[in-house]
Amino acid sequence: MNRFRITRSVIPNLFTALNMFCGFLSIISASQGKFISAAWYIIAAAVFDMLDGALARLTNSSSELGVELDSLSDIVSFGAAPAFLIYSSYLIQYEVWGIIISSLLMIAGGFRLARFNVQLIGFDKKYFIGLPIPSSGITVAAFVIAYYHNNSGYSAPFSYFIIPLVIILSFMMVSRIRYDTIPKFSLRSIKEKPFDHIFAAAGIIILIVTKGKALFFIFVFIIVFGIFRHIFQHISKKNKS
Repeated sequence: MNRFRITRSVIPNLFTALNMFCGFLSIISASQGKFISAAWYIIAAAVFDMLDGALARLTNSSSELGVELDSLSDIVSFGAAPAFLIYSSYLIQYEVWGIIISSLLMIAGGFRLARFNVQLIGFDKKYFIGLPIPSSGITVAAFVIAYYHNNSGYSAPFSYFIIPLVIILSFMMVSRIRYDTIPKFSLRSIKEKPFDHIFAAAGIIILIVTKGKALFFIFVFIIVFGIFRHIFQHISKKNKS
């Protein structure tokens, strides 16, 4: 008779499950009209998503099961939850078109994750091709936290940016633009990518000083920086050829 044995992968997989659970809570909150709470649940899911990867590396328990479970959690927390949140809080007024536009976040995110999984070699990735779906979900959540008001909804001119924001985020997820992974805080990593660590430290300081209000602008900067870097690298390759 086999005895029940707890493996090392249980710990990171537990955090992955908490990621998915937060996505579920976000959908429930949005359905109840608690849009700010729904946005914060997406942020909480992102924290658990970051921790499960860190714990998998720390316990040396990365596995194909963990990769698939992580993707399933991400499509719930950073695909379906942000799509439903932005639909419920604003795009519902556009009826069928509102459903189609908001669903782009989930559909593009699904394609993004599927492409990532089939192209993954090993478990320690140095960069992403296309905007990672957690970054898209956090950007939507941060926008809601910053600009949604419980009494009046989204005020102009911020409401005018919602549809372009959804379309841009969806396109960026399925694009070929390269985005760096979160820097690992080790001496070797600091030597290899000093700028990434400086930016990460500066971002944390700004978030503390602004009490989290700058989160949306930080992710907008990350997205725009990736676009300009892609354009610059493309022009440089053309000049060399």
